[in-house]
Amino acid sequence: MSYPEQLTPEEKLADAKDRLAIPEVVVICGSTRFMQEMTDADVELTFAGRIVLKPGCDMKSPHPLWENEEIAARGKQRLDGLHRAKIRLADRVLVVGDYIGESTRAEIAYARSLGKPVDFTHPEVDPAAQP
Repeated sequence: MSYPEQLTPEEKLADAKDRLAIPEVVVICGSTRFMQEMTDADVELTFAGRIVLKPGCDMKSPHPLWENEEIAARGKQRLDGLHRAKIRLADRVLVVGDYIGESTRAEIAYARSLGKPVDFTHPEVDPAAQP
């Protein structure tokens, strides 16, 4: 008696997206200093028929939700985990901006470890292209 192969969670997600005719999902990564550029990319990708995920909070800008340092630190951890979940959901990653900080570098490495294609608005900042 043979048993059907078990699908990985990634394969199950891809199968579900296919069965439901879910359009390509693109997650935007980058420093929040590029929030306007992220919004511009979101508009272009959405108009082209993609589902776009991107950072929803710019913690570099003042806001009552993160004015308390302790709350902000917990919030940053939660947002980092949330963005990694967006990367897992996405079919590909678009890195926006001409600067790659520590958080974005970690997101790129994470996406690549999952086999996600990673594109750049400024390919010269790709860590893989660095000597």
